[in-house]
Amino acid sequence: MALPIRIEQLLEGKVVESDRIDFKKGWNPVDVAHTICAFANDINNCGGGYIVTGVEEKDGIPVLPPCGVPLRDLDKIQKELVNITHKIEPFPVVISEPIEYNGKMLFVIWVPGGEYRPYKAPNTLGAKEKTSGKSYYIRQGSVTHKANAIEEQRVLSLASKTPFDDQICYKASLDDLNLILIRDYLKRIGSRIKDNDAIRMPFETLCWNLQIVGGTPEDLHPKNIGLLLFSDNPEKYIPYARIEVVHFLDKIGDKFEEKIFSGPIHIQLIESLAYVKNIAVRELVEKVPGQALAKRAFSYPIEAIEEVLSNSVYHKSYDDPNPIEVRINHDSIEVLSFKGPMLPLTQEDLKKKRLVCRFYRNRRIGEFLKEMNMTEGRSTGFPKIYATMEANGSPEPTFETDKDNSYFLARLPIHPSFLEKEEKMEESQNENVNEVNKTVLKGEIASNILLLISMNPTITVEDITAQLNTGRRTIIREMNKLKENGKIIRHGSNRKGYWELRTD
Repeated sequence: MALPIRIEQLLEGKVVESDRIDFKKGWNPVDVAHTICAFANDINNCGGGYIVTGVEEKDGIPVLPPCGVPLRDLDKIQKELVNITHKIEPFPVVISEPIEYNGKMLFVIWVPGGEYRPYKAPNTLGAKEKTSGKSYYIRQGSVTHKANAIEEQRVLSLASKTPFDDQICYKASLDDLNLILIRDYLKRIGSRIKDNDAIRMPFETLCWNLQIVGGTPEDLHPKNIGLLLFSDNPEKYIPYARIEVVHFLDKIGDKFEEKIFSGPIHIQLIESLAYVKNIAVRELVEKVPGQALAKRAFSYPIEAIEEVLSNSVYHKSYDDPNPIEVRINHDSIEVLSFKGPMLPLTQEDLKKKRLVCRFYRNRRIGEFLKEMNMTEGRSTGFPKIYATMEANGSPEPTFETDKDNSYFLARLPIHPSFLEKEEKMEESQNENVNEVNKTVLKGEIASNILLLISMNPTITVEDITAQLNTGRRTIIREMNKLKENGKIIRHGSNRKGYWELRTD
């Protein structure tokens, strides 16, 4: 079966964290059995991991070029893999593939976090296997080891606690999954599963390769992660899996506009970010006497907004019937999600500029978002938010929960320069600013249209008009220019067709 990720992404370590990859110079069945068991136990709910045989490791970093696996050994290795996986209890899901890289053969094994934890593996193989017994193995950092007494209790506590995003939705069928969305995802991450292969491959096989379905071969059903990312309407089975943006037009809050983003969660994320950016992000340029360079500041740094909202999508509790709420106030942007941080994190921990969290609510969502470069690696969100706010000259962000960790509220204050000028600005002054903003907006409309189409090839002109908060005539004019320049092509009807982006 083809792996959904490219070998270059594993070797570079930019998409999958190093503690989720185990590089092995040579094939050792005992070590592989223990590592498969550890990844399947997935004690930190981070999404399992990958074993790459044929690459030497030094201080956690792969040594390149790889040494490779002898071609004559591949058949033996694949047979031994089948044998050792049947010795692990219960039987784990394992997907493997020989891959050529720089003229060398590598053997890659993907072990998703197990659905039927905990898992046990033989301590040894061969003659002493029966007398040595079986143990629970876990992953700590980049090391696989046998669980001690305390860790064993943690492993046992994982029984029947498959994260919600990795659970099977027996009410749904494979018809609820959209092949176009899956193909778009594979193209976006540069998957080894080529577009033509995705079309020719049996749909059940493609979904199984991505581990977005589960069950028996004769009775497959989508997992929640499949519905969240690759169904047109996740809310059919997962209520309130959406983002609601409220833009307050005055300080009191009596006047407001509301926009609801539904559909696949990664498309929700892109579209809501574009919407918030167009409404809330403004640039202020002030010339300083005696200085060649002007002072520049944004009302909100875009990177901070992206990180806050991306983390809300990543960490939201999707079995909780509440949407993610984004509030654009006159002096701040607030993002509210349910539930709060995973224990043992507390309100006091949220006051720190760096959090170290070892437990993750949605292991599969995080895995997919990272592959699409839509969220950072673990424990990097808070430092990035603080750093971008500081670099922009903005006040520090605040993060809040209650004693039960029932919610998580992130607040980004507006840059003080925008508040200082708010009271002084008269309508005559606003006209000049608006003219500048309109000029800037015109330059951004085409790129924003391309961004929305790249995330949702089936998006309509009406949806683009709503997301960009711009007149329909302007959108149609800009899209006609893009078509004339060969940047986009329309296939099919206005209602049932799709857009194709052209990069040549």
